Amino acid sequence: MQERETFNNHTVYSLSDVAMSLHKMIERTYTRPYYIKAEILKLNYYPYSGHCYPELVEREGNTIKTEMRAVIWSANFKDINRRFTQITGEPLKENIRILCLATIQFSPKHGLALHIEDIEPSYTLGEMVRNRQEVIERLKKEEVFGLNRKLTMPLLPKRVAVISVETSKGYSDFMQTLHQNEHGYRFFTELFPSILQGEKAITGILSQLEVIGKRQSEFDVVVIVRGGGGDVGMSCYDDYGLTHRVATFPLPVLTGIGHSTNLSVTDMVAHANFITPTDVAFSILECFRRFEEQLNDCMTKITQQAQMRLAEVRQSLMHTETVLQYKLPKVMDEHRNRLGELAKEAVFKSKELTMNQSFQLKGFLQELGKQMQIHLHREQQRLELLRNQLPKGVRMTLQKRANECDSLTEKLHLLSPENILKRGYSITLKDGKAVKNASELLPGEQIQTRFYEGTVTSTVNG
Repeated sequence: MQERETFNNHTVYSLSDVAMSLHKMIERTYTRPYYIKAEILKLNYYPYSGHCYPELVEREGNTIKTEMRAVIWSANFKDINRRFTQITGEPLKENIRILCLATIQFSPKHGLALHIEDIEPSYTLGEMVRNRQEVIERLKKEEVFGLNRKLTMPLLPKRVAVISVETSKGYSDFMQTLHQNEHGYRFFTELFPSILQGEKAITGILSQLEVIGKRQSEFDVVVIVRGGGGDVGMSCYDDYGLTHRVATFPLPVLTGIGHSTNLSVTDMVAHANFITPTDVAFSILECFRRFEEQLNDCMTKITQQAQMRLAEVRQSLMHTETVLQYKLPKVMDEHRNRLGELAKEAVFKSKELTMNQSFQLKGFLQELGKQMQIHLHREQQRLELLRNQLPKGVRMTLQKRANECDSLTEKLHLLSPENILKRGYSITLKDGKAVKNASELLPGEQIQTRFYEGTVTSTVNG
């Protein structure tokens, strides 16, 4: 027998030794299948081989307490998934709780794993029902369960945002029923495409509701319609996030997702729910039909009231005509006499008024003459004063300007070139022009330097 390697007086074991020991121990200890409850974190199904390698977890609150790999061989997976779908209405998928019958095996190469032989669908179905009830109770506790139903449905919901699949029969039935109605009602509809079953439906519908919410003012209602297929993949409509958004959405939400066997939580919190997309379209058309009936009733009542009022007015006019025919001659005579009296009184008043105005006009003209004489006298005095002051002002102005001219002449004399040269400055000339910058001169050129007395000629050296 080969001696084992040692280190610090301790035996050293290979990894395979440990693995084989665990394999034998688990094989001796776990000799039969066990019922195990867990949550599928990831399904890891491979269609090519047909095998499935679920990752199972047990949670404590939001924390994963335990995690373990599992295996469902293709021979079992097809039957397990088929029976699971028939009973629960959903295929095996991630984020669901299961009760499975499994053996516990340890492979030296692949490690510990649960080999699932069967899954009990009724357990998962019960968990789905429990989760669904928890969502309902949570929405009610948060007081949002009935919010969307409390919204007022627009009188004429003409602008419809539709969440559906463009190629689905349900969407086609909805559009045909709505736009090809026999009454000729006109609608504006816009499709917001989304997957409508399975886990991806949750994110898809939520994403489109977010887009519609940002354009809320452009629509009257939101419609979620789905046609064809059974109840498989419908548990997404019991998701808390989706149902909460529908319940709190600011526009009425109408559902027609074809869930005929059980009412989903989304149906419960929506403003109204229907089995088929066609029923949703008919409900919208019904709003217009009711309004048209009310409008026709109002028109009938208005016509009747107008006819009654016209009859009353006609009778009143006839009575007024009779009274006028009797009283008109007497009234005409009274007014004719009154007009004569008013004409005499007007002649007298006009003469009296003319005399008063004449007296007032004479007084005004006399007063005006006096005021003109006073004003002319004042202006003459003012003119005489200006005539006396004018020569003195002119002399002062001329003297001031003469002083200014003398000052400028003195400054010009001081700034003349001769006076500047006299103070010791000189001027350098080239070709008779003053040089202002040394860079203008080149070696060998002749320059003249002018002083106050005399001029010197020089040659530029460099």
